[in-house]
Amino acid sequence: MSNFIIIAISILSGVLLNRFKALPKDSYKIINLWIIYVALPAIALRYIPKMKWDSDLLLPILVPLVVFLASFLFIEILGKFSPLNKETRGALVLTVGFSNLSFLGFPLTEAYYGTKGLQLAILCDQVGFITLSSLGLITATYASTGNTANFSFSLLIKKLLSFPPTLAFIAAFILPKFINFNHIDVILENLGATMVPMALFSVGLQLQFKHWKADKFLLTSALCYKLLLAPLLVLIISWLFTIDKLVAQVSVLEAAMAPMVTGVIIATEFGLRPKLCNMILSFGIPISFFTTYIWYYFL
Repeated sequence: MSNFIIIAISILSGVLLNRFKALPKDSYKIINLWIIYVALPAIALRYIPKMKWDSDLLLPILVPLVVFLASFLFIEILGKFSPLNKETRGALVLTVGFSNLSFLGFPLTEAYYGTKGLQLAILCDQVGFITLSSLGLITATYASTGNTANFSFSLLIKKLLSFPPTLAFIAAFILPKFINFNHIDVILENLGATMVPMALFSVGLQLQFKHWKADKFLLTSALCYKLLLAPLLVLIISWLFTIDKLVAQVSVLEAAMAPMVTGVIIATEFGLRPKLCNMILSFGIPISFFTTYIWYYFL
């Protein structure tokens, strides 16, 4: 129960401070730097070395890719009912094709499934970032230019290898062979503990709910896919194979998370319907608190 109280206080604090303009504009960007450069790497270094690897982990590894690829099919079907230009299609892929696996996924997964669930969520998050940084960037480039001529593979690799959580993820596999992490476990725990309140506070600072009626069809359709259809697809996949119960539960829950903040940021930077993307994110985050609980109860 305490986890949900922290979630509520963190988000509401961000919403209220943004409403009364108590902080400078774009303050959330500074908060995100701490999360990306300190909190997320600390979490990866603390939990990844303790994971026990087996074939069941293939499902959480594949979840981000499944949700991303299925979003193309969904948007293609959606285009039969409403004409969609390439900018809109790209915007929708970058919002509904990626789950908020860390900012919301970590605290909610830990609240529902404890430390073991969080370990699986961390693994899923790393694959989600790699998918976004590769296939997501290719999608954004194509949608904004009409081709991939401006896409640089070397720049992609550089971006991946310079992202702190990815470096921490790699280090978490290598360093334990040479260093005993038990000596710094308390430090990593305390640094990682800052992730939940600060991430949700950052989310609260960015929520927007104005002028939603103009795009209500796309908004409703996008949220139906992200919060209902995507986790249903992962659930069906888990039924088709013999998957450990906890692994299946966490995988479905991760697929049911609200859109990823980073995906919306990339869509905005590439000029892909920024208002629509932020609208989907702003509505998706609070609604996902209810839908993820429903999924948890069902699972």
